[in-house]
Amino acid sequence: MVFEGTIHHMLLLHLSDVDEANWALKFREALGDYPVVRRGDDFDPADIRYIFVWKPKPDAFDGLTNLKAVLSLGAGVDALLRHPKLPRDVPMVRFIDEDLSQKMTDYVVAQVTMHHRLFTRYQADQKARRWVQLYPPAASESVVGIMGMGVLGQHAAERLKALGFTLRSWSRSPRSVEGVEGFAGEAQFDAFLGGTDILVNLLPLTPETQGILNYETFSKLRRKLDGGPVVVNGARGGHQKEADIARALRDGTLGAASLDVFEVEPLPAESPLWDIPNCYITPHIAAISNERTGVSYFSRILKDHEAGKQLVNVVDFSRGY
Repeated sequence: MVFEGTIHHMLLLHLSDVDEANWALKFREALGDYPVVRRGDDFDPADIRYIFVWKPKPDAFDGLTNLKAVLSLGAGVDALLRHPKLPRDVPMVRFIDEDLSQKMTDYVVAQVTMHHRLFTRYQADQKARRWVQLYPPAASESVVGIMGMGVLGQHAAERLKALGFTLRSWSRSPRSVEGVEGFAGEAQFDAFLGGTDILVNLLPLTPETQGILNYETFSKLRRKLDGGPVVVNGARGGHQKEADIARALRDGTLGAASLDVFEVEPLPAESPLWDIPNCYITPHIAAISNERTGVSYFSRILKDHEAGKQLVNVVDFSRGY
């Protein structure tokens, strides 16, 4: 792909906390003649047509006067939307990929099945050398409530449905998914919670969903599962109030929690969550974009857009996802 004339078309990589050099190498292999540059390279910012970003620095968008699209490495774009210099007149494309969806679903299924099979109870019994044959319920007797029915939520629901769980969902606007009882909007939130044993959060982070995993929310969950209801958060740390989670785990409002994301990352050593035995912590590893699928996805989008095709998976700035 060669572009003639004095104006160059370039892709700029602006990636923090990942191996930017390797991403650049893979993009150059995929894009051929289309120039790929990194921060620190010698280039004219006016030549940049696309910027591929992850945790952009304050100057990430400086001088990019001819930008055609912002390409986000993350499926969640809440942090990017908070960037003070993000150009709001340029479309933003988020990463949606089967591999990413599968990884998140793997995490959700692992946590849901662990809690459904009363792992916390048996772990405590083992430590106490206590033999009590408490039998877990059938999957159909455990209700999994998924908050967020976008690509990730629907993918997880499909796999959990195949395992026999009873499913319900809650989202901003009504979503009809076969085999899932749907609830939508603030008016139906309490009804959704009241029939949920295992609460799975896969919402996008917006001002409306900030701190939604709080003590009040937990207190409205159904109390049918042995030990109490469970929360699983694979979305964003901003969704949860960790002081409330610690309180709920200690006083029995929650039976257990599986958390992959946190208000501050890395999770500070002084966080009380580390020492709570029914809190299962993973270091934000549930679903990570890999170079092979990421480069393939965004290279195709860039080539198609340069050829005059419409961008896909464009973020709605008014909704925040």
